[in-house]
Amino acid sequence: MPKPPPRTARLAFAAVLLAAALATLLLRLDRRRRDTALVFYGNVDIRETMPAFEVSGRVSRLLVQEGDRVRRGEVLATLDGRSYAAALAQAEAAMASRAATLARLLAGSRKEEIAQARATMDALKAQADNDDRVYRRLAALSRKRAASVQDRDNALAAFRTARDQYRAAVQTYILAVKGPRAEDIAAARAGLREARAAVVLARRNLDETRLHAPADGVIEDRILEPGDMASPATPVFTIALPSPLWVRAYVPETALGRLRPGMAATVSTDSFPGTRYRGWVGFISPTAEFTPRTIESPDLRTALVYRIRVFVCDPRGQLRLGMPATVRIGPAAPDAGAAGCGGGDDGGD
Repeated sequence: MPKPPPRTARLAFAAVLLAAALATLLLRLDRRRRDTALVFYGNVDIRETMPAFEVSGRVSRLLVQEGDRVRRGEVLATLDGRSYAAALAQAEAAMASRAATLARLLAGSRKEEIAQARATMDALKAQADNDDRVYRRLAALSRKRAASVQDRDNALAAFRTARDQYRAAVQTYILAVKGPRAEDIAAARAGLREARAAVVLARRNLDETRLHAPADGVIEDRILEPGDMASPATPVFTIALPSPLWVRAYVPETALGRLRPGMAATVSTDSFPGTRYRGWVGFISPTAEFTPRTIESPDLRTALVYRIRVFVCDPRGQLRLGMPATVRIGPAAPDAGAAGCGGGDDGGD
């Protein structure tokens, strides 16, 4: 009859079996945990824009109300633009004046102006020649004491005056033939460019009396009303931008190993039970933060969490800013970020 194994051997064999069973159990628990969908709780979040006029003035009209859907480029409000229209008219008149001045300089002297300058020069030359002859005659008579010295001096002064006037007329004629200076033309060109820039600025200011929607969205708030004074620092509306739309949620550190950007997700809300919205993980914060007081989670087991952003497709426009939402991320979820919201029914029941 065989001898039974010692007690120590039996205990060692039992310990091995227990360790193997425990390892198998832990492996199954870990596999079950990984095969279980991750569930997080958060709130719907969107971007907002607050457009304002680029110029100051009194609001004359508001063309949209809260809840209206607007398209990019749509006129939302207008200012009283009479002063800006007058400024534009003034700038255009100044530009026309500068343009006429430049055109006159480029055209140079007219033939009639050159002929007039020549005729004046010839007339003054004849006058100077005649005064020269009179002076010479009186000078000769003065030497013979047939004319007074005063008459001779008067004739000399008249000759010198006529000679200087003739010389000035010669220079006037030369300037008329040469035309305006290059520096004057350059200054006129610069003045015209300045006037054109003033017209562009005045026209832009007039255009800015109409406020256009910067993007597609929904009017949330009317901050100003007709009669209020508007300025670039005062928003007129708050516009909710429906795209992109995401759920802001917070996850514990223990779940980070099972998340990666691009993983597919589904989003649901209490407002539309049974409706599932297609989404994907778009952002995982690289830094931890303390659990926000407003976080909606059934289990606050850690004080440090990581913020994630799950983008959502909402073709029916049912989701609203701040709406509580539940995010489910399944096991081995495929990447969905590249697909975006194009095609398919993303909000089916």
